Amino acid sequence: MTTRVAVNGIDIAYESFGSPEGRPLLLIMGLGAQLVQWDEDFCRLLVERGHHVVRFDNRDAGLSTHFHEAGVPTKGTPAPYVLDDLADDVAGLLDVLGWPAAHVVGASMGGMVAQTLAIHHPGRVLTLTSIMSTPGPQVAPPAKEAAAVLMSRPAADREGVLAQALETWSTIGSPGYDLDRERITMLAGLAYDRCFDPAGTARQFAAIAASGDRTPLLAKLNVPTLVLHGEADRLIPVAGGRATAAAIPGARLVTYPGMGHDLPRALWPDIVAEITKHTAA
Repeated sequence: MTTRVAVNGIDIAYESFGSPEGRPLLLIMGLGAQLVQWDEDFCRLLVERGHHVVRFDNRDAGLSTHFHEAGVPTKGTPAPYVLDDLADDVAGLLDVLGWPAAHVVGASMGGMVAQTLAIHHPGRVLTLTSIMSTPGPQVAPPAKEAAAVLMSRPAADREGVLAQALETWSTIGSPGYDLDRERITMLAGLAYDRCFDPAGTARQFAAIAASGDRTPLLAKLNVPTLVLHGEADRLIPVAGGRATAAAIPGARLVTYPGMGHDLPRALWPDIVAEITKHTAA
């Protein structure tokens, strides 16, 4: 069941899994992605390992507030918000949930938001897990074909969105694992039916570009950190994960051969085990 709550002057939509007695674990999704991209089965695996899991829509995604009045960002115009604002949204959501602090897991842009939360609200982060992310947009630039997919013109209708999703994930997904076409189209259709707003994705992208390099600030963190990254990631190459781990004192880096810019189902048990080991410690 999706709940919408007032947070940081906007509405944030979230869903929870598991018992409130479990370890509080917050999942932050990436650019243009909705909470449904954290697969329910993945969330249940985390619940089985003792977590109380919450997944949510970032601003400008899904059922959370969209900044339609800001339009589509253009070159030379200021971003309507930056990653600091998304991190403040997370801190506000923790307040609403009644969680003084939580284990925070972020993927891609969500990893950037999680890093920013740890920088500006360190007391709210019990542990940090940064997945397929980077300390800054210039640290690990995408491969040419991945950049082309990222900057491609959005599809105009549901059928086009599903076709584009298959093209996108066949380019930036995991070459070492079978492409789960059924799951990709199911999630793309579910996301389209919840909310289709390509301009919101563009505004999130502008926030990433406007937020700069976090490396100097990450060096000051005192938060137990796990960094997970695919060695075959074309969108944020593994250099981004290595730079994140190198920047944060004591961070532990785990890389996966054949994994691209997604979470292959075959790796879920390993990824959940790594996150559980990290949060349980």
